[in-house]
Amino acid sequence: MAKSQATFMKKQLEKNRQKKKEDKEQRKQERAQNSTGGDLESMMAYVNEFGEIVSTPPEKK
Repeated sequence: MAKSQATFMKKQLEKNRQKKKEDKEQRKQERAQNSTGGDLESMMAYVNEFGEIVSTPPEKK
């Protein structure tokens, strides 16, 4: 009887691993679909002459 219990536990552990793997892949796909792009230009921040952080580059003088 111990052998069948061990086999059952192995099957359950494998099911749990597979479910975690599928959940992780699903979350990865959701993040990829909901991402905002994250290009370099949207992440840039500039400091103006007053020391404030702004999203537009300073004007050339």
